[in-house]
Amino acid sequence: MPPYPIKNPIIFLAFGLGSGLSPKAPGTAGSALALLFFPLLVLLGQIGSLAFIGVAAVFGVWLCGKAAEILQVHDHEAIVWDEFVGQWLALWPLITLATWQVSTYVGIVLAFILFRIFDILKPWPISWCDNHLEGGFGIMFDDVLAGLAAGGVMWFIVNGGYLAF
Repeated sequence: MPPYPIKNPIIFLAFGLGSGLSPKAPGTAGSALALLFFPLLVLLGQIGSLAFIGVAAVFGVWLCGKAAEILQVHDHEAIVWDEFVGQWLALWPLITLATWQVSTYVGIVLAFILFRIFDILKPWPISWCDNHLEGGFGIMFDDVLAGLAAGGVMWFIVNGGYLAF
């Protein structure tokens, strides 16, 4: 990868605190780093974490759009703020049930895998959004949908009692 203006706070945040600079699978690296925020989401609770994720998503529309403008590339592979938000959405069903037992960690790993599957395979309508939406909204929205899809599966797993918390 060529050198990027990582000292620019917009680029630093859009690149997921630098995780997007991973030479292999930057989206996966960004999603993995986003997992480290799970204790904060638990601390904020369901409503607080949902508000935090919502603010991060709205901020991400501006942030990712501005980063794409600076880099002069729409949805550059190193822009992974959208993966952060999508991963947090996938984790959201686990928030009130986090007991920090083995099942919590299994749930975190499962949410990570499910989000990566939806983000990489991009089933419809995620693929449509990825191909047709422009700007910061376009960068963010396909990952928000992937996060909601993964979070929906996680909700059924958690509420169906398939993970014993």
